[in-house]
Amino acid sequence: MLRLILPLFRSGSLSVILLAFSLQAQSASPTSVVTPAPEVAAANLTKSAATRAPDLLEHMVDVVLQLFHVKTGENTTTHFVICFLFLAGAILLRRFVTTIIFNFLKRLASKTETTLDDKLFPALEGPVATFVMVTGIFAALKVLKLSETVDRSIGYGSTVAFSLVIFWALLRAFNAVLDHAAEIAKERQMGVAAFMPWIKKTLVALFVVVGVLITIQSLGYNVSTILSGLGIGGLAFALAAQDTIANLFGSLVVAIDQPFKVGETVKIGANTGTVEDIGLRSTKIRLVDKSLVVIPNKLVSSEAITNLSRFTQRRFEQVIGLSYDTTADQMKLIVEDIRQHILSEAAVDANSVMVFFRDLSASSLDLWIVYVAQGPDFQQSLALKQRVNLEIMRLVKSRGLSFAFPTSVMHLDGPIAKQIAAVKN
Repeated sequence: MLRLILPLFRSGSLSVILLAFSLQAQSASPTSVVTPAPEVAAANLTKSAATRAPDLLEHMVDVVLQLFHVKTGENTTTHFVICFLFLAGAILLRRFVTTIIFNFLKRLASKTETTLDDKLFPALEGPVATFVMVTGIFAALKVLKLSETVDRSIGYGSTVAFSLVIFWALLRAFNAVLDHAAEIAKERQMGVAAFMPWIKKTLVALFVVVGVLITIQSLGYNVSTILSGLGIGGLAFALAAQDTIANLFGSLVVAIDQPFKVGETVKIGANTGTVEDIGLRSTKIRLVDKSLVVIPNKLVSSEAITNLSRFTQRRFEQVIGLSYDTTADQMKLIVEDIRQHILSEAAVDANSVMVFFRDLSASSLDLWIVYVAQGPDFQQSLALKQRVNLEIMRLVKSRGLSFAFPTSVMHLDGPIAKQIAAVKN
């Protein structure tokens, strides 16, 4: 809305707006004006008188009128000449500010290391130029001697116009700072970078609401009634949209904790896949079978999350079984052979290697093998494990041993078993 209204100030259309505003004020009935309670109005008036700064615009006009020795009364040719001078001076000053001052500031900003000033000065150029024009237009209007109703309308219009221009400037500066923060977050690959667009929208919306309320308050209206209505409406909205609000808070938790970011492989509950998008309401994960799972953020914030892309090392543990015809000496030699080979791998953490003859199982003699790959890369770790497994197979074969597989021996006894054995013989 501000972007639609404020360009009118640049084009000099403010006088048309003020004329329509004054005509509406003259035709409005007294009952259409919202009048605050007497005690509230008195409190507001006292607070306003104690804290409001002198009207610099009115003072500037009085000084100019004194310089030209203009007497109060009806409008004269001098009044219209001064009015024209204010308008012409505002146009010239606006051109000077935009073509000289801001061009100089932009050139100065291009020489600095930070890019914040490169965004900030272009953002403030429009509001500053509009502020100059608004000042010139209202100064020209204040020179003229108009009716009390029109003066009151111009007073309301100036309050609204200056409030809008100031908040427009602050909003543009705020946008520039948020854009700069989003750019830094993206360059540093921070997890909050994915949330910056909706964080910006939320903060800008709050900023606009505060600006509108302050503008209404500056016009002398009591905003407590509006805030009370917003509070009741907010409560009703919260009750009607509990799941949506829970998802929003879940997205805030994800943004603050940053357990994962877009492109990482994670396990959330029973779902394992690559994070494709982190939104306000949900998180999208592409599973291994290339299907897309959309998980509400309230579940994301409450589930245990395993980030498979943030391994520091990868640990491998396996058990191999040799047949029972392996002798004790052969077992001792094969254990040492496997341990020495794993230690010879440069990608293995030497302190993590463990190779032991651990169990005499039902159908095998079990060797327990543990080692840790130093790098987190998944494919390189699998290549290491493949090399180790192939070498274990060679070592077992070179020692004349064999791997065990599940076997069982059945012993038959009794008269029937003896008859069967006799028939076979």
